[in-house]
Amino acid sequence: MRTEPATFEPGTVLYDTAAAKVGEYRGRSGPRAMLRPLGGGREWEAEPAALRPATDRERLGANLRAANERTFATPPAPGDPGGPPVPAPGCEACARLAARREAARAAFDHSAVTDANVLLRRHRRKEHEA
Repeated sequence: MRTEPATFEPGTVLYDTAAAKVGEYRGRSGPRAMLRPLGGGREWEAEPAALRPATDRERLGANLRAANERTFATPPAPGDPGGPPVPAPGCEACARLAARREAARAAFDHSAVTDANVLLRRHRRKEHEA
């Protein structure tokens, strides 16, 4: 008697026992399941019978590996907005946005730091690089 493999919802974190990898279930491709590494990357096909829900330890390990890969990623190419934008010398609007960013950083408000960086980049593009 043959049993059907379990069906999973997209987004479910699974352990592929054949590949010894943790991945997020994306859907089916014919008879096979498609999984993507946590944190992004190339999808792979797996036999549904070889899949099971990932344990907390497996999920944590996969998330940690993904975070480490992001940390050691290649730095952006010159001209890419890799670091925080630098205010233009003598520009009052740039200085105001940079001060706003520093106040947010001092308050550990990372969302406000990002907002200030976006506004400063947008201002520099519009006013100083036109």
